[in-house]
Amino acid sequence: MHSVYVLFSKSVKKMYVGFSSDLKQRIADHMDGKDAVTRRWRPLNFVYAEMYANKKDALQRERFFKSGWGKMYLKKILANTLKELKSSKI
Repeated sequence: MHSVYVLFSKSVKKMYVGFSSDLKQRIADHMDGKDAVTRRWRPLNFVYAEMYANKKDALQRERFFKSGWGKMYLKKILANTLKELKSSKI
């Protein structure tokens, strides 16, 4: 299975969208600071994921989430989660 996932950084108040064929390991890498981009964004919260049987479908969805329309879509469907995370203390 292939995953598209969203993490939220409490420190910079931004979402990170990624793709992985091993979601559990990839999330662990982010949380442990093994990813250069998200290392300085910690602490991170896992907020959303979609699973796909086809790798191309997952990569296409990741590209959509990184687009302007995709970011607006995520903000809309995750509105309550993001509001709660943004207002909570680190």
